[in-house]
Amino acid sequence: MAYEAIEFDATLAAAAGDDAALASELRAVFAESVARQVDLLRRARCDGNWQVAALRLKGVAASFHARPLIELADEAFEGVPGEPGIIRRIQGFLDEFTTH
Repeated sequence: MAYEAIEFDATLAAAAGDDAALASELRAVFAESVARQVDLLRRARCDGNWQVAALRLKGVAASFHARPLIELADEAFEGVPGEPGIIRRIQGFLDEFTTH
């Protein structure tokens, strides 16, 4: 699932307006938050920790209207701790996001 900029960029524009520095800071905070949850998903060994990280990831995604990431977080929540496929797809989303 790929990063889609339209909804995210609209949300960012609504929050930052014409302030390019604020927009840049918000993008960085989003990326850091996603990276933190990916790390927690990688380290989760029990259902509780896995689900908490997935729910936090969904919250971050929802805050910025990042629909593909919301769907990935839902998929993670339903999955099993440490499932490499979903972690790889979430990391792919983050990698693509940070290169835009």
